[in-house]
Amino acid sequence: MLSAFANSFKIPELRQRILFTLGLIFICRIVTSVPTPGVDAAALQAAIRSIQNTAGGGFMGWIDLFSGGALSKCAVGALSIWPYISASIILQLMTAIVPALERLAREGDSGRQKLTQYTRYLALVICVVQSLFLALSLQNPGALGLGRGVVLVHNPGVPFILLTILAMTTGTMLIMWLGEQITERGIGNGISLIITINIVSRLPMAVYMMAGMFKRVDGVARFSIFHLIGVAILFFLVVAGTIALTQGQRKIPIHTAKRVVGRKVYGGQNTYMPLRVNYSGVMPIIFAGAMLAFPTALIGKIDLHFTKTLSSALQMGEPLYIVVYAILILFFSYFWVATQFNPLQIADDLKRNGGYVPGIRPGRPTAEFLDKTMTRITLIGAIGLTVIAVLPSILHKQFNIPFLVASFLGGTSLLIIVGVALDTMRQIESHLLMRHYDGFLKKGKLRSRR
Repeated sequence: MLSAFANSFKIPELRQRILFTLGLIFICRIVTSVPTPGVDAAALQAAIRSIQNTAGGGFMGWIDLFSGGALSKCAVGALSIWPYISASIILQLMTAIVPALERLAREGDSGRQKLTQYTRYLALVICVVQSLFLALSLQNPGALGLGRGVVLVHNPGVPFILLTILAMTTGTMLIMWLGEQITERGIGNGISLIITINIVSRLPMAVYMMAGMFKRVDGVARFSIFHLIGVAILFFLVVAGTIALTQGQRKIPIHTAKRVVGRKVYGGQNTYMPLRVNYSGVMPIIFAGAMLAFPTALIGKIDLHFTKTLSSALQMGEPLYIVVYAILILFFSYFWVATQFNPLQIADDLKRNGGYVPGIRPGRPTAEFLDKTMTRITLIGAIGLTVIAVLPSILHKQFNIPFLVASFLGGTSLLIIVGVALDTMRQIESHLLMRHYDGFLKKGKLRSRR
């Protein structure tokens, strides 16, 4: 594997792509470090630390993790790439519902270009709205759950709001453009790489906090060497399970009938259709987290005993939170598959191209078979996704492990890191194999051109 990495820099085109990607990632990290004008960065960091120490601080730490620490600095890239991702998710869901968008998606490159343009416009609108609410929250720290004596903006008013909207919108659109450039001229999916780098940038802090778990306070340490061994074993098991969940697939055999067109014979091949076990990826976790976070925050604002008790019970790590979170992940796993996986269209495409599943009649019986098979494997994937998703909350609440450390032992962050790493390695390996080098799973050497 190390030889394969070394061989990656022997190919001029691949070396140029890798260096180009690293350069743009460096620029993205600069954008997430430049502070927004008019905000007291020291007071904001202290306020966020105080929020993270409360019952609902896990969600704030989750947002700060995915922004690469930009939120705690109130940088111009504090919104990161999430407005673009939100716009992409909305357009994907609307494509399955709105016939006009569905026709655009089937038009090929021209239709996809129009959908991409619509996604950019929607991302701009979302970015303006989110930066507006963030500016208003900074001017009114009480909305963030802070005391009245906390001052984050020394010169509030309309000029500060407009400047914040302009700075954060520009930062987000710049990161979005850099991500598209990485996808086009670099290695890997640019948007996914930016999110992964933001998450990995918090790893040194997580290691520092983990080291602090084993320090002695008054001659007594909260965690011993046995806890360290247990955490290491748990980490490897969770990573192995995440890789298996990401790579797992059910192979449906497909036979293609022979067709004679002129003097050429087409078809007559045996292949397979891969159905991914985790078809929905990290989307159910994101949807479930949003569905729990915002209603819980609104309920907590109501000054009633019942709502206060319910809001406390729905905080991250509580038993009720874990149960509701798991149910929402299971629901959104099937919801995403229902909106994105179309067995009728797949069956029609197979029938049109002369393909069929052995033992299944073409047409509607094939669609019913694919739907039944996808329903079964989605249940396995949803259960595995739920276990990985709730693990950080359990470790944080029940074992007093810092949330930043627990977030690398499961959850959305680990799924994103593993998925993006595997996808990037596959792209690099394709370049190596095309230049007659072995991939990552074999001894890296120049293969014979014979």
